[in-house]
Amino acid sequence: MAIRSLLITNHLRNNSYCCKLQFEARNLVQFLLPISKPSMKLKYIHDNSSSSSRLETEILRLKSPSRALQNWANNGNKVKLSQLNVISKQLLKSRRYKQALEILQWMENQNDFRLTPGHHALMMELIVKVNGLNRAGEYFERISGSASKKSASLPLLHGYVKERDIVKAESFMIKLSSSGLLVTPHPYNEMMKLYMALSLYEKVPLVIAEMKRNKLCRNVLSYNLWMGAFGEVFEVAKAEMVYMEMVSDESVEVGWSTLASLANVYIKAGFVDKALLVLKDAEMKLSSNGRLGYFFLITLYSSLKNKEGVLRLWEASKAAGGRIPCADYMCVISCLVKAGDLVAAERVFAEWETNCSRYDIRVSNVLLGAYVRNGLMKKAESFHLHTVERGGCPNYKTWEILMEGWVKSQKMDKAIDAMRKAFSVLKLERCDWRPSHSILMAIAEHFEKHGNFEDANHYIKAVHGLGVATLPLYKLFLRMSLNAQRPACHVLKMMEKDRIELDDETSALAAFNS
Repeated sequence: MAIRSLLITNHLRNNSYCCKLQFEARNLVQFLLPISKPSMKLKYIHDNSSSSSRLETEILRLKSPSRALQNWANNGNKVKLSQLNVISKQLLKSRRYKQALEILQWMENQNDFRLTPGHHALMMELIVKVNGLNRAGEYFERISGSASKKSASLPLLHGYVKERDIVKAESFMIKLSSSGLLVTPHPYNEMMKLYMALSLYEKVPLVIAEMKRNKLCRNVLSYNLWMGAFGEVFEVAKAEMVYMEMVSDESVEVGWSTLASLANVYIKAGFVDKALLVLKDAEMKLSSNGRLGYFFLITLYSSLKNKEGVLRLWEASKAAGGRIPCADYMCVISCLVKAGDLVAAERVFAEWETNCSRYDIRVSNVLLGAYVRNGLMKKAESFHLHTVERGGCPNYKTWEILMEGWVKSQKMDKAIDAMRKAFSVLKLERCDWRPSHSILMAIAEHFEKHGNFEDANHYIKAVHGLGVATLPLYKLFLRMSLNAQRPACHVLKMMEKDRIELDDETSALAAFNS
């Protein structure tokens, strides 16, 4: 959460104050623990050597911060804003958003505390996350003071943009404009993101025009979005004009992200030579302080099937130092596959496998998918066994990839076994799995061909539970029910719940089965 650091920064300027502050916070945190453990409380208050890891562990056990805080205050203990900021930061780190919101709301209700605009912005972010946009909108109306309203407006607008609620977002922008709260490029950037997400590219230049009328400077993101909108409709000349305007704007600096945006415009328009020239310039703007830019450019090089560029930037990215995260390995392996260099992708995977401390199956899934898509099923099966032997734990995506390969190679028994394993994994993992319609139908047709009614019955229930059952799938099972002379009332109920519109054939089958 971008705004949360505002609560902490001004209180952690030097080490001596930081140590004192953390010890004071530990005493308060201990009081916030369940009251049923007084011995722990007394020991903890007097134990100056308690580590910060223990502090974080105990913070994660908070149940009702507001009630405990009030009890602490009622007992004559002083509560400092700095203490609450430290505790809030720990709660946010551990994603205890509801408890962090409780602390801020308790602070708001105390006469001794005066919330800063940063607090209001964080409060808005948490309300959006915990209570939803309607409650967040109500809270915004209650905020007094233009500085606090301005700070809180961006998280609320971002919430509307994230939900792609164009009506509320545009209405909110009108309200902000009439209140004189549109004084930075950030709200306008949010609206441009929304229009890009909704493919309303023609509206992006209108936002820029409004910024110019209001004499607001554009920042780097403003120019990148503006350029990208022209790129989406292949208006290369206009995108180049935006770039030239940015170059002449002394308030912004052209960096790798802008050059990457321009290169992307050229790639979409098929101007390969221009794209390569711009990407070379972008490489010169990269910093060894972070890897983010390297992987943006790696992705663009892969779009051009330029494996040399991918490998060059991959090696250059290592100069940033530190541990290379799994996501970076996944990105470069995927890009090498896309660029058509499966051998290089295997080398990068071997490098990851040598250095990894924990076997992340998502990394091997990238290479497994490449084998399957290229029709290398024997290699895929052997690789799958290898990953399991190395300690990899297959997830639903692993089984989906193998399922796809076995269906294509007509090894339906293996595909069905993979499907069962995927369903069993889903019981343990919280995820939104949406297997392809063609794979789902292939397995259903196999059941129909072999008259396997019981397995088909379990299958249709599982697919319905995923929310991906379709009319052809239900129709197939109704045919099976009719042929097996078995009732299908439960299937008709599932179809009604899924709001499946019946065609004539399905209506006839339903009539026979009802």
